[in-house]
Amino acid sequence: MPPAKAMNVLVYAGTGTTADSVRHVLLSLRRLLSPHFAVSTVTADVIIKEPWMSTCALLVIPGGADVPYTRALNGEGNRRISRYVRTGGSYLGFCAGGYYGSKQVEFEVDNLKLAVIGSRELAFFPGTCRGGAFKGFEYSSENGARASKIHVKKTDTEEAYTFRSYYNGGGVFVDAAKLETRGVEILATYEDPLNVDGGDGNAAVVYCKYGDGAAILTGPHPEFAGQHLHKANAGPEYGPVVDAILADEEPRNLFLRSLLTKLNLKIPETTDAPPRLSAIHLSSHNPPDIAHLIDRLSIVTLDSKIQDSNDTFLLSSSTQPLPDVVYDDTDDLNTVPKPLIYHTASYPSCPHFSHDLFFNSLSSYRQYPGQFGTFLLYGDTVTSTNVLLDKNPDLQGHLPNGTVFAATTQIAGRGRGNNVWISPKGCMIFSLLLRHSLDLNNTAPVVCLQYLVALAIVEGIKSYCPSGKYRSMPVRLKWPNDIYAFSPVENSYVKIGGILVNSSFQRNAFNLVIGAGINTHNEAPTTSLNAIRPAGTEELLQERLLARVLVVFEEFYGAFTKAGWGAFRDRYEKEWLHQGQQVSLEMEGNAKGTVMGITDEGFLKVKMAEGGRAVELMSDGNSFDFFRGLVKTKR
Repeated sequence: MPPAKAMNVLVYAGTGTTADSVRHVLLSLRRLLSPHFAVSTVTADVIIKEPWMSTCALLVIPGGADVPYTRALNGEGNRRISRYVRTGGSYLGFCAGGYYGSKQVEFEVDNLKLAVIGSRELAFFPGTCRGGAFKGFEYSSENGARASKIHVKKTDTEEAYTFRSYYNGGGVFVDAAKLETRGVEILATYEDPLNVDGGDGNAAVVYCKYGDGAAILTGPHPEFAGQHLHKANAGPEYGPVVDAILADEEPRNLFLRSLLTKLNLKIPETTDAPPRLSAIHLSSHNPPDIAHLIDRLSIVTLDSKIQDSNDTFLLSSSTQPLPDVVYDDTDDLNTVPKPLIYHTASYPSCPHFSHDLFFNSLSSYRQYPGQFGTFLLYGDTVTSTNVLLDKNPDLQGHLPNGTVFAATTQIAGRGRGNNVWISPKGCMIFSLLLRHSLDLNNTAPVVCLQYLVALAIVEGIKSYCPSGKYRSMPVRLKWPNDIYAFSPVENSYVKIGGILVNSSFQRNAFNLVIGAGINTHNEAPTTSLNAIRPAGTEELLQERLLARVLVVFEEFYGAFTKAGWGAFRDRYEKEWLHQGQQVSLEMEGNAKGTVMGITDEGFLKVKMAEGGRAVELMSDGNSFDFFRGLVKTKR
């Protein structure tokens, strides 16, 4: 099964894929898997270089052309994919991705212009994928498209049935019925007569056991929903194809769900369309201060619009009608204009976030005037609070220090190594804008701020109530930037949150966007703070907890700038999972050592077992596999 509690579904969108195939995969999988999984695209560089495997629940290779896949991924890319599946991961290959996952490919062998013959490295299906199963295929064309009749095999939970699936150039898995002893199971067969010899089985879709994981390979395209096909893309003969696929939407959807379930993905009971982006509200603890901020923003505003580097913001007062936004099913949500509504007279009224509770809590927790959280951006559904602050310098440059961007749902959140992390309802999501002067860096190294905010989150949770009722919450730190909690169900510590710091340098200061997401209410996919709070205590409210964390962090930050990391080291090491842990260092040939702590400069200090030599490791270049006791070079 997929790695424990993995939340990412990664769709390859690099060399060889077609934009339309990637689009259909994203639309179908996001509708079925939200909010339990984050469905996003990756390139060959990410597969080859980034640490994606431990957080990936499913790797999808969509339609296109498999020969360019080999050029991009042969060697290290395929070794990583193979290792990922063999150690419990899941692979789903549609059409070209099905060819690519087979041991041998035979495609249009009698057509000199199209012929492809050769072996493939992954070899999840230990035989030949032969195609096209039907005549007429042309690259970048719907001329060979058809509504192919697919017969789905009977299972322990479902009777056999037939539906018509979009097909364009896919193969048949030759003699799949003879390979059952090698872990192959036929899930569906072609009913229409084939143009090639399919051997025993006429297999259209196969399940292939591979080590501790599995792959499902398809010839047709069950991920293509009729509603996203356009009759105008081809001649009059294409219209009936679209109509047939539309008519069989229910069984198509049932089959796609069954494939995901077969690969051990938990599908939410309701599969509504993914949430659409909402307006962003700009407010302040003292609402009239917003008028002065809007005056500052006027420098970069033209016709009530901020056309920034990554996003476009449509400014309007809360007393004006909401701007009209054209929103299609594009995957590039950065191109969708974001309404930015400013409130100069009162707090916004939002269904999932109480501004009154947040600002009142900020006042009650503060012992002296502060900056962090005084100005607040909030969106019910946004792309990424970090990206919206970090990638838009015109907006960022005119916001006050300590401005916070909070959200209820994040649909394109980012973690370390370009990992996408899911932020459904029930997560406390925020990003803080912090300008850290270079003059402070000798005393207070900027690298230590990720540790400081992590400590502030843990302390904020445990000091949520002045009476100390939450002090026993089993919440700990994992180096360098994760929040873990003990789950009685799992009988182990599980991840409930993470931190990401983006940094740029301007005018003698580090401009930091410190982002965090903490699971407060949603028990999927791991556990939540409210699921583990002490018996008899009140529910932790996100608005109040956010205020508490910000007040604690501002207090910590003030002390940090004066006394440095040494003032917090003992406190941090009391809360983390690693003190005295025996580890293997991958960069030292898996030599053994003991974790000693964090240095004043922010390095992880490990004492080697042989010779007692001290090794210092930087967080940006390494990651900590806590449960295996392995410090790995980040790839």
